[in-house]
Amino acid sequence: MSSTTGDFRSRDRGGLRSVGTRDYESTPTLLRRLVDDVGMLFAQELALLKAETTKSIGDLKAATVSIAIGGAVALVGVIFLLLAAVYGLSNVVQPWLAALIVGGVVTLIGVIMLATGRRKLEPSAVAPRRTAAALRKDTEMIKGVTQHEHE
Repeated sequence: MSSTTGDFRSRDRGGLRSVGTRDYESTPTLLRRLVDDVGMLFAQELALLKAETTKSIGDLKAATVSIAIGGAVALVGVIFLLLAAVYGLSNVVQPWLAALIVGGVVTLIGVIMLATGRRKLEPSAVAPRRTAAALRKDTEMIKGVTQHEHE
């Protein structure tokens, strides 16, 4: 080949082409490339969504196992501590009243903990925020490009 623009090549989807060719592409060709690029962008965003969702599910599984094992071990310890509290309080009040007081306090604490855990498992807590933000940004960009073309 001679030392013309044919020697200077750039990579494009279909293979190699000269650098100057892009300057003379027609509007339909540019629109086709735009549609292809938008399709590829959304495919990448969907791949990000899948990866982020998979990671969230994995984190949720690990947290659930940790909570279950920790809860079982803590339950045994709490039972013994509650027995000690009932025995200690029974020196001051009747044993039945001591058991009632300790049981009421523990039940209240349990209800508060359940409410807190339930809030953390709401769908909004595990939503893929980064992907949603990126998709919104891409949609706004595409709207801006299409509005610019109509002007």
